[in-house]
Amino acid sequence: MRQPATIKRVSAADLLATAPPAGPDAGSPLVAVIGGLYLAVYLWRWISCRRDPKTRSPGVGRLIAFAAGCGLMALALGPPLDRWAEQSATVHMVQHVVLLDLIPILLFAGLTKAMLRPITKRLHGVEAKVGFLALPAFAVVAYCGLMYAWHVPALYNQALKNSSVHALEHMTLLAAGILYWWHLMSPVRVRYHLAGTGPVLYMATTKILVGILGIVLIFSPSSLYAYTGSFMGMDPLTDQHVAGTVMATEQTLVMGIAFAVLFLKMLADSERRQLQEDVAAEAPSRA
Repeated sequence: MRQPATIKRVSAADLLATAPPAGPDAGSPLVAVIGGLYLAVYLWRWISCRRDPKTRSPGVGRLIAFAAGCGLMALALGPPLDRWAEQSATVHMVQHVVLLDLIPILLFAGLTKAMLRPITKRLHGVEAKVGFLALPAFAVVAYCGLMYAWHVPALYNQALKNSSVHALEHMTLLAAGILYWWHLMSPVRVRYHLAGTGPVLYMATTKILVGILGIVLIFSPSSLYAYTGSFMGMDPLTDQHVAGTVMATEQTLVMGIAFAVLFLKMLADSERRQLQEDVAAEAPSRA
């Protein structure tokens, strides 16, 4: 009878000692260049808005958020994490959740309506032309569908073996994350606006579906992916269980924080509407 997997207790020094060397990564310079270009364009627009007296200046916090998003992109896709991801399901999972959630959240947190003003009409034009691709429902399908698809063993293992497939995996997950969070965090009004309880249903549906995948990985009795040997004291099955825990935990935390933010936003919107109604009601009596 197969013995249940156990997590070996190791010290921090043991973890660092057993971690494989980062080694050279051919894709890391490209990641750094792309991140640098994004940040340079953003910084130019941020300074322009700050100098324009007719524009509401974006705060330093916006700059820090966007820079953190670019930096996290370079960290997640560059050495040593990218090379470790080829040897550990846990590190690979960290990459996935960072690309789907953390990077898009930070990038959108750095944007304002004024900063996007030069391209707002183009964005609305693109939304009109792509049809159903601009629907929030499609963003949910893309987010969940790609996450499930890339965790099918055949595709997952192919990404481990082929650097081009691995790069495609990262590109599609990041694109899905940006599309998904666009409907929640876009500083400009989108064509299909989520109103009322829409954002809550949008978030809950996605996070619950992806969280189920994490639970499947946690309780899988056998290793699904082509990892061999141990990584930081974990055998492949234990590594997979930890990866599933990372996925389920991250989805739960993001959903909880997002619900809190959405609730506060709904309260603020309700108070603003009430204030506008009170002002409108008092206007005739003053006249």
